Amino acid sequence: MASHLVVRACPPFGVSGVPGVPETAVAAAASSELEREARSLLDGAELERARAMTPRTRQEFLAGRLAQRRFAAGLLGVSASDLTAWYSCPRCGTGADISHGKPGYRLRGEAVPLLLSLSRAAGWTLLAGLVDPEPGQRLGIDVEDPARADFDGFDDVVLTAAEQLHLAGLDGISLLRGRARLWARKEAWLKMLGTGLQTAPDTLDVLGPNVDGRAGLRDLEPAETGLPADLVAAVAVAVLP
Repeated sequence: MASHLVVRACPPFGVSGVPGVPETAVAAAASSELEREARSLLDGAELERARAMTPRTRQEFLAGRLAQRRFAAGLLGVSASDLTAWYSCPRCGTGADISHGKPGYRLRGEAVPLLLSLSRAAGWTLLAGLVDPEPGQRLGIDVEDPARADFDGFDDVVLTAAEQLHLAGLDGISLLRGRARLWARKEAWLKMLGTGLQTAPDTLDVLGPNVDGRAGLRDLEPAETGLPADLVAAVAVAVLP
């Protein structure tokens, strides 16, 4: 059976969504519960990394890791407490003592048949998963806030000449959304490759669904992700040599 992409968006930490409930009260109550759940479910390397963060960054990090673990457990049909984080970094290696890079898990010491990718923007966490991937298959996802593309020099640092021409004539929010959409495509593709920004983004053209002659890159719409309409997202799924 072919693997099936599953995408899920998680709202910003501490947002209740309940009218009339002060967000400060929600955040205070949620913070204590978050710390308890993190100590219960996350692994040592993840908790150690969180300890070095500022309070708000720490909360978002822990909430994202908990969401990812539960997402993975749900896809696999296992308990989240039975999973062990197993990250892979091209520079630092792979294992339980790595807390960054390509996400993965082990179940009772064995690798699980699951590809994962995570991205954050404007407090939102976007997760993608593929169960039972094909040999050589890879996955990358990214979400971007167009407001973060509003700075001088963005085009020169991020876009190819063809992409700059593609956005020529746009201004205001249309320009920012165009920039953010291309940036999300680049991040998704580079996450899929596992190289990240070791590859200069202005050398990667993502105007079409094919990159370097390979298919597998597309935009994600709010109806598919559950993200608010002001954010943009993209996913890359391909079988690589």
